Amino acid sequence: MNNLELMLKRNKEFAAPMPSLPQSLQTLKAVIIGCADMRVDPAHVLGIRPGEAVVMRNIGGRITPGLLEELGLLGRIGEVVRTIPGGGGEFHLVVLHHTDCGITRLAGESSMLGHYFRIPEQELRTKSVSDPRTAVKSDVAALRAIPALPGEWLISGLVYDVSTGLVEVVVPPAQSRAAA
Repeated sequence: MNNLELMLKRNKEFAAPMPSLPQSLQTLKAVIIGCADMRVDPAHVLGIRPGEAVVMRNIGGRITPGLLEELGLLGRIGEVVRTIPGGGGEFHLVVLHHTDCGITRLAGESSMLGHYFRIPEQELRTKSVSDPRTAVKSDVAALRAIPALPGEWLISGLVYDVSTGLVEVVVPPAQSRAAA
């Protein structure tokens, strides 16, 4: 059995007792931004069930210009189908980094990382690719600096420890900007 055949077999097992998805999408009213690392599925790590939250993944779980573009498109889709809240209850952006992340192995690849973050190579130190706790703080700060995000949205930063399975709150939830 090849890999695709195995995945399709698993899909049939998954679909057999198919749970009904909630009619109202995003019951947790959250977007989780995590790493593409196959060991660290944010939905699994945080116990998120289908329909509860949007999970977005990229290399390092980082806030990049590309991810921000995707968030903008997601927000526009939400406006069209009225599922992404701008108000009406708590909404949470969660940045989830992890220990032993592959992006740390690229710390010496300044040209590649500069292109990924779309910043000059000399500014890469601000991205703290070698330290997930500092990196998550940097990414939360980047999100909080975006004036287009509603000020009442909560933003937090977490680090998942791949050796223990536990999540550490590095940046506690707080509004993206203080209320005026």
